Amino acid sequence: MKPYLIAVDLDGTLLTDDKVISRRNHSALTQLKELGHKIVIATGRPYRASSQYYQELFLDSPMVNFNGAFIHHPVAPALFPTIHSPLDKETAKTIIETCEALQVKNMMVEVMDDYYLRHLNRGFAEAFTVNQTPSDSGNLHQLIKRDPTSILIQPEDDQHQSIKQLLKDAHAEVIEQRSWGAPWHVIEIIKAGLHKAVGLKEIVKYYNIPQERVIAFGDEDNDLEMLEFAGHGIAMGNAIDELKNVANETTDTNEKDGIAVYLEDYFSLKNGKDV
Repeated sequence: MKPYLIAVDLDGTLLTDDKVISRRNHSALTQLKELGHKIVIATGRPYRASSQYYQELFLDSPMVNFNGAFIHHPVAPALFPTIHSPLDKETAKTIIETCEALQVKNMMVEVMDDYYLRHLNRGFAEAFTVNQTPSDSGNLHQLIKRDPTSILIQPEDDQHQSIKQLLKDAHAEVIEQRSWGAPWHVIEIIKAGLHKAVGLKEIVKYYNIPQERVIAFGDEDNDLEMLEFAGHGIAMGNAIDELKNVANETTDTNEKDGIAVYLEDYFSLKNGKDV
């Protein structure tokens, strides 16, 4: 069989709600890797918060971080050119000023794998630090010296939609916005024109694998373009309705090994549930 590229989102897709890879999912992806297929992680997370899963699967492929703002090869950077597409620093500072005026709960500014927090130990911050100390915290407007890869904003619950609309009205031509689901309800800001499919296009070109042999799994709105690009766009059973509407098929949920369920059937794999 000619090689396929299997692209997997992490949260709500490959990972259970406890943020682990199930044995069945691990077995399915390992079997496919051993058969010569390419397994690619495509996530909104930074590399520091996704490297453990890359290593757990013993991957040797490029990966997509920050929803396409950072495309790189963790183990062979000389073979695959790193592509980093940050926000303009002045645009970022304007967004920070707007959020300060609206007194949002917290903000995190990421520059590759360095990050800066508005407030320590508040809101979503602890969930995404992965035991790494921030480069600094406090007045982000003063702290940001380089073009940032992304900005994460945690508004008050009743501010979410109004802040998204305000930022859209002011910066629609230069930023992309994504909303994260429960429990954090975070708004992620990256440079306009970026999404996971941007990264996948670079990786399929690198491997010379056509779209019809790309299988992609996702569950949230940041997976839309990736599933539309893939020859086989697969929505998880727990995915948002908008994603299910554009997907070619829907599999089981992330809690019920949805990735393995689909891949075992498609590739006639051994069921790894009890491995």
